[in-house]
Amino acid sequence: MRWDDLFEDLGAQLELMERQELAAETAEHVRAERGRVRLTDRLVAGTEEPLRLRVRGCGWLEARLRDVGTDWLLLGQGGGQQPGQELIVPTAAVTAVEGLTRRADVGEAVGSRRFGLRHALRAVSRDRAVVRLHDVDGDHVTGTLDRVLADHCDLTRHADDEPRRPSAARGVLSVPYAALALVRRL
Repeated sequence: MRWDDLFEDLGAQLELMERQELAAETAEHVRAERGRVRLTDRLVAGTEEPLRLRVRGCGWLEARLRDVGTDWLLLGQGGGQQPGQELIVPTAAVTAVEGLTRRADVGEAVGSRRFGLRHALRAVSRDRAVVRLHDVDGDHVTGTLDRVLADHCDLTRHADDEPRRPSAARGVLSVPYAALALVRRL
Protein backbone atom coordinates (compact mmCIF):
# COMPACT_ATOMS: atom_id res chain seq x y z
CA MET A 1 0.00 0.00 0.00
CA ARG A 2 2.79 2.43 0.87
CA TRP A 3 4.50 1.74 -2.46
CA ASP A 4 1.29 2.58 -4.33
CA ASP A 5 1.02 5.90 -2.47
CA LEU A 6 4.67 6.67 -3.21
CA PHE A 7 4.32 5.97 -6.94
CA GLU A 8 1.06 7.93 -7.08
CA ASP A 9 2.75 10.88 -5.37
CA LEU A 10 5.74 10.72 -7.76
CA GLY A 11 3.37 10.55 -10.74
CA ALA A 12 1.47 13.63 -9.50
CA GLN A 13 4.73 15.53 -9.00
CA LEU A 14 5.90 14.62 -12.50
CA GLU A 15 2.58 15.70 -13.99
CA LEU A 16 2.74 19.02 -12.10
CA MET A 17 6.30 19.67 -13.34
CA GLU A 18 5.26 18.92 -16.94
CA ARG A 19 2.32 21.34 -16.67
CA GLN A 20 4.57 24.04 -15.21
CA GLU A 21 7.14 23.48 -17.96
CA LEU A 22 4.45 23.70 -20.64
CA ALA A 23 3.07 26.90 -19.07
CA ALA A 24 6.57 28.42 -19.05
CA GLU A 25 7.17 27.44 -22.69
CA THR A 26 3.78 28.87 -23.69
CA ALA A 27 4.50 32.15 -21.89
CA GLU A 28 7.93 32.38 -23.56
CA HIS A 29 6.37 31.67 -26.96
CA VAL A 30 3.78 34.43 -26.41
CA ARG A 31 6.53 36.88 -25.39
CA ALA A 32 8.56 35.96 -28.48
CA GLU A 33 5.54 36.45 -30.76
CA ARG A 34 4.79 39.83 -29.18
CA GLY A 35 8.42 40.78 -29.69
CA ARG A 36 7.87 40.56 -33.47
CA VAL A 37 4.85 42.90 -33.56
CA ARG A 38 5.69 46.31 -35.02
CA LEU A 39 3.80 49.54 -34.46
CA THR A 40 2.83 49.44 -38.14
CA ASP A 41 1.19 46.01 -37.64
CA ARG A 42 -0.95 47.39 -34.82
CA LEU A 43 -1.80 50.51 -36.80
CA VAL A 44 -2.94 48.40 -39.79
CA ALA A 45 -5.25 46.47 -37.47
CA GLY A 46 -6.70 49.80 -36.30
CA THR A 47 -7.44 51.33 -39.71
CA GLU A 48 -10.55 53.57 -39.58
CA GLU A 49 -10.24 53.85 -35.80
CA PRO A 50 -9.99 57.22 -34.04
CA LEU A 51 -6.56 57.78 -32.50
CA ARG A 52 -4.57 60.41 -30.67
CA LEU A 53 -1.03 60.75 -31.96
CA ARG A 54 1.80 62.87 -30.66
CA VAL A 55 3.77 64.11 -33.64
CA ARG A 56 7.21 65.67 -33.27
CA GLY A 57 6.93 69.42 -33.77
CA CYS A 58 3.10 69.37 -33.89
CA GLY A 59 1.98 68.04 -30.51
CA TRP A 60 -1.11 65.85 -30.07
CA LEU A 61 -3.46 65.26 -33.01
CA GLU A 62 -6.86 63.60 -32.94
CA ALA A 63 -7.64 61.88 -36.21
CA ARG A 64 -9.04 58.78 -37.82
CA LEU A 65 -6.48 56.43 -39.32
CA ARG A 66 -7.30 56.06 -43.03
CA ASP A 67 -4.33 54.12 -44.39
CA VAL A 68 -0.86 52.91 -43.47
CA GLY A 69 2.23 52.77 -45.67
CA THR A 70 5.63 51.32 -44.93
CA ASP A 71 6.82 54.54 -43.29
CA TRP A 72 3.81 56.88 -43.27
CA LEU A 73 0.23 57.21 -42.05
CA LEU A 74 -2.75 58.79 -43.78
CA LEU A 75 -4.98 60.47 -41.23
CA GLY A 76 -8.36 62.15 -41.60
CA GLN A 77 -9.50 64.88 -39.26
CA GLY A 78 -13.12 65.90 -38.78
CA GLY A 79 -16.25 64.07 -39.84
CA GLY A 80 -15.89 64.22 -43.61
CA GLN A 81 -13.22 63.31 -46.10
CA GLN A 82 -12.64 66.76 -47.54
CA PRO A 83 -9.12 67.20 -48.93
CA GLY A 84 -8.31 69.89 -46.35
CA GLN A 85 -8.65 67.32 -43.60
CA GLU A 86 -6.12 64.79 -44.92
CA LEU A 87 -2.73 64.46 -43.26
CA ILE A 88 0.31 62.41 -44.20
CA VAL A 89 2.53 61.73 -41.21
CA PRO A 90 5.90 59.97 -41.49
CA THR A 91 5.97 57.25 -38.83
CA ALA A 92 9.44 58.49 -37.79
CA ALA A 93 7.75 61.70 -36.58
CA VAL A 94 5.25 59.85 -34.37
CA THR A 95 6.38 59.79 -30.75
CA ALA A 96 3.26 58.24 -29.14
CA VAL A 97 -0.11 56.74 -30.11
CA GLU A 98 -3.16 56.50 -27.89
CA GLY A 99 -6.17 54.36 -28.75
CA LEU A 100 -4.53 51.39 -30.48
CA THR A 101 -6.25 48.05 -30.26
CA ARG A 102 -4.34 45.08 -28.87
CA ARG A 103 -4.72 43.36 -32.23
CA ALA A 104 -1.98 43.29 -34.85
CA ASP A 105 -2.11 42.51 -38.56
CA VAL A 106 1.23 41.18 -39.67
CA GLY A 107 -0.03 40.40 -43.19
CA GLU A 108 -0.25 42.81 -46.10
CA ALA A 109 -3.92 43.60 -45.43
CA VAL A 110 -3.77 47.25 -46.46
CA GLY A 111 -3.10 47.98 -50.13
CA SER A 112 -0.92 51.03 -49.58
CA ARG A 113 1.21 49.36 -46.94
CA ARG A 114 3.89 48.39 -49.41
CA PHE A 115 4.33 51.99 -50.61
CA GLY A 116 6.77 54.35 -48.96
CA LEU A 117 6.54 58.03 -48.07
CA ARG A 118 7.93 59.08 -51.46
CA HIS A 119 5.06 57.30 -53.24
CA ALA A 120 2.49 59.06 -51.06
CA LEU A 121 4.13 62.45 -51.63
CA ARG A 122 4.34 61.82 -55.39
CA ALA A 123 0.57 61.30 -55.44
CA VAL A 124 0.10 64.65 -53.70
CA SER A 125 2.55 66.26 -56.13
CA ARG A 126 0.69 64.84 -59.15
CA ASP A 127 -2.57 66.34 -57.82
CA ARG A 128 -0.88 69.77 -57.62
CA ALA A 129 -2.61 70.19 -54.27
CA VAL A 130 -1.74 73.09 -52.00
CA VAL A 131 -0.15 71.68 -48.85
CA ARG A 132 1.27 72.86 -45.57
CA LEU A 133 4.50 71.11 -44.56
CA HIS A 134 5.18 70.98 -40.82
CA ASP A 135 8.71 70.16 -39.71
CA VAL A 136 9.89 68.34 -36.60
CA ASP A 137 10.94 71.67 -35.02
CA GLY A 138 7.40 73.05 -35.12
CA ASP A 139 7.67 75.39 -38.12
CA HIS A 140 5.48 75.16 -41.23
CA VAL A 141 5.39 76.44 -44.78
CA THR A 142 2.68 76.43 -47.46
CA GLY A 143 2.95 75.73 -51.17
CA THR A 144 2.85 73.04 -53.84
CA LEU A 145 5.09 69.98 -53.97
CA ASP A 146 6.93 70.24 -57.26
CA ARG A 147 9.49 67.46 -57.00
CA VAL A 148 9.72 64.36 -54.84
CA LEU A 149 13.30 63.12 -54.81
CA ALA A 150 15.26 60.32 -53.12
CA ASP A 151 15.70 61.89 -49.66
CA HIS A 152 13.95 65.26 -49.92
CA CYS A 153 11.18 67.13 -51.69
CA ASP A 154 10.95 70.58 -53.28
CA LEU A 155 8.06 72.83 -52.30
CA THR A 156 7.29 75.99 -54.25
CA ARG A 157 6.14 78.42 -51.59
CA HIS A 158 3.01 80.49 -52.16
CA ALA A 159 0.01 81.74 -50.19
CA ASP A 160 -2.63 79.27 -48.97
CA ASP A 161 -5.38 80.80 -51.04
CA GLU A 162 -3.43 81.14 -54.31
CA PRO A 163 -2.83 78.46 -56.91
CA ARG A 164 0.76 77.78 -57.91
CA ARG A 165 1.66 80.34 -60.55
CA PRO A 166 5.06 81.85 -61.36
CA SER A 167 3.81 85.26 -60.22
CA ALA A 168 2.67 83.88 -56.83
CA ALA A 169 5.83 81.85 -56.14
CA ARG A 170 7.93 83.06 -53.22
CA GLY A 171 10.77 80.60 -53.69
CA VAL A 172 11.52 76.91 -53.65
CA LEU A 173 12.25 75.16 -50.38
CA SER A 174 13.99 71.77 -50.27
CA VAL A 175 12.94 69.71 -47.24
CA PRO A 176 14.66 66.46 -46.21
CA TYR A 177 12.20 63.68 -45.35
CA ALA A 178 13.90 63.28 -41.97
CA ALA A 179 12.73 66.83 -41.10
CA LEU A 180 9.08 66.24 -42.10
CA ALA A 181 6.54 65.89 -39.30
CA LEU A 182 3.30 66.33 -41.21
CA VAL A 183 1.94 67.15 -44.67
CA ARG A 184 -1.52 68.69 -44.56
CA ARG A 185 -3.55 69.00 -47.75
CA LEU A 186 -5.32 72.39 -47.73
